[in-house]
Amino acid sequence: MQFARINDVTLHYQIIGAANDKPVLVFANSLGTDFRIWRDVIVRFAGDFAMVLYDKRGHGLSDVGDMPYSMDLHVADLAGLLDLLAVKQAVICGLSVGGLIAQGLYAARPDLVRALALCDTAHRIGTADLWNTRIAAIEENGIASITDSILERWFTPAFRRPENNALHGYRNMLVRQPEAGYTGTCAAIRDADFTEAAKRIAVPTICIVGDQDGSTPPDVVLSTAKLIPGARYEVIKDAGHIPCVEQPEMLTAVLRAFIDTVLSGEKAHE
Repeated sequence: MQFARINDVTLHYQIIGAANDKPVLVFANSLGTDFRIWRDVIVRFAGDFAMVLYDKRGHGLSDVGDMPYSMDLHVADLAGLLDLLAVKQAVICGLSVGGLIAQGLYAARPDLVRALALCDTAHRIGTADLWNTRIAAIEENGIASITDSILERWFTPAFRRPENNALHGYRNMLVRQPEAGYTGTCAAIRDADFTEAAKRIAVPTICIVGDQDGSTPPDVVLSTAKLIPGARYEVIKDAGHIPCVEQPEMLTAVLRAFIDTVLSGEKAHE
């Protein structure tokens, strides 16, 4: 396990090496998860690309840190980690809040971003009422009180079969996240709005969504793709909000095709 002191917290991360002539892929995970959600994607990329995964503050094995959280703080954490690792011009693949962090990273530090893969995310996610209601529910009754409704948004009915042992594992992952880190990140999402910033994205971008995503449905993700000049849009069949868990092979194929397009486009302009 690898840890680094970034800003006011210790972040848990993993770096996987590969050939120097390929871009680095950076994975930012969703609310209520840790970087293990990417496992079945990174094993398919292993050897082809260097990769960086990390637990954002308040999640996984990273510190919770001080409140309040903001999206700028999450962005500064990722920027600080990439600076420490001397990573520049990376392909940033962000899921849900990770996609907001990716958009914020491009806005604040474009030198770190070669391309964006925005998975099951949007320029703005939810409403203030939605996030305030969720924060209040957790503060009163804990994360376990909202778990069933969250899992319904995360996964398709086929995945949520009671006999699916993986469902129980992901339930454990959600419930065991620090409540302060979860609610702090809820507040950061509530206050984040990249509507105008999305219009200024000038690197290759793909917006990807599961066809049964209950958190950021396809029409919401499409609306974001339409804001970003030249962005591609792809729908992953038979997937909810976390396609890297339900459809890792399909998601990997979409990401690989996108990266190949980015690299071929760069060669064409050399």
